[in-house]
Amino acid sequence: MRILHTSDWHLGRSLLGRKRYEEFEAFLAWLGDIVELEEIEVLLVSGDIFDNNTPSNRAQQLYYRFLYRVAQSSCRHVILTAGNHDSPSFLDAPREVLRFINVYVVGSIGEDCADEVILLRDANGEPELIVCAVPYLRDRDIRNVDTGESLEDKERKIIEGIREHYHQVCALAEQMRDSIGKPIPIVGMGHLFAAGGSSVKGDGVKDLYVGSLAHVGIDVFPSTIDYLALGHLHTAQLVGGNECYRYSGAPLAMGFSDAGQEKCVCKVELLENGPMVTALPVPVFQVLQSITGDWTAISEGLQKLITAEQNAWVEINYEGAEIMTDLRERIYEIVQGTSIDVLRIGNNRILDLSMANISDGEILNELDIDEVFLRCLDLNEVPEYQREELWMTYREATASLEEEDLMAE
Repeated sequence: MRILHTSDWHLGRSLLGRKRYEEFEAFLAWLGDIVELEEIEVLLVSGDIFDNNTPSNRAQQLYYRFLYRVAQSSCRHVILTAGNHDSPSFLDAPREVLRFINVYVVGSIGEDCADEVILLRDANGEPELIVCAVPYLRDRDIRNVDTGESLEDKERKIIEGIREHYHQVCALAEQMRDSIGKPIPIVGMGHLFAAGGSSVKGDGVKDLYVGSLAHVGIDVFPSTIDYLALGHLHTAQLVGGNECYRYSGAPLAMGFSDAGQEKCVCKVELLENGPMVTALPVPVFQVLQSITGDWTAISEGLQKLITAEQNAWVEINYEGAEIMTDLRERIYEIVQGTSIDVLRIGNNRILDLSMANISDGEILNELDIDEVFLRCLDLNEVPEYQREELWMTYREATASLEEEDLMAE
């Protein structure tokens, strides 16, 4: 049996104001091709299908069109579970209709854990796989609140609640397998932060629970699970070094911070001697490039992208020693008429140095704005010949703002 494991699509997500629907559409088209080329029989999507709990009409359109396409392919079953970004009620609403095309949706846990245990049958109607489809477990689902409990008590209860839930669901799966009387594989799904897992700062991974994020250990998952398909972390990785316990990672870069990572989906072949997992690389549908350095490094980096005819979205972080009042104009002059789209130009050095120069007895809001500006000049060792022009530009800017405030009144 061939399974494809993916997660964290975040349909509808934007980047610094830019819509990414063309990327999502290209990814889903590619994923549909992979399902057909690899003759995938079961598709698992482990949460964060959408980027928020009120997905746009276009995000929904991409979602339903993809499900319809997969239903026409060799893939016999699709199982989707909710992540922390998803609305359980929104995902669950059409689940009875989707069952008619063998799409199973588990948006939230119910009163009966049996709803999360799904038996899949082959083309002849014979049982072939049991899936423990556990969605993102919300705090209220797994923890009873006691008056006066400490933060440590809350964290302990969350971990215990997650462990207890997985053991209950997997126990039902084992009972189902025993009643069938065949060694049917059991696959687990989940959306959580496993201990030892890694994420990249700025890649969009949100804290799940109060305190230490409640990173769960590998002991939470019963050994009866043959393959564990996890979501939430956007970097593809193993859990506890186990080749069969995996995060597929997000198929698209969530931002500039993880743009250099190779994204993938996981193909899982359930063989007699155990699962064999292959990471299938996802193509880059939109180039994201971060350029950091002084003006020389920035201009050379932009020229390389232009020479390569890259259709790139670019983030620029200026770290030069020279104060450049026309940085933005210079950058736009270089990229004008090209396929380069500069989404952000950052220069945090001045602010960091200014904050560092505030003494213990001072508060930023209490300082005169002229004094703050002069400190910036001093901290950056701006030469005298540049100061007069910078001061005049600064005064023109503040005068313009003051005039706007008066007109608003």
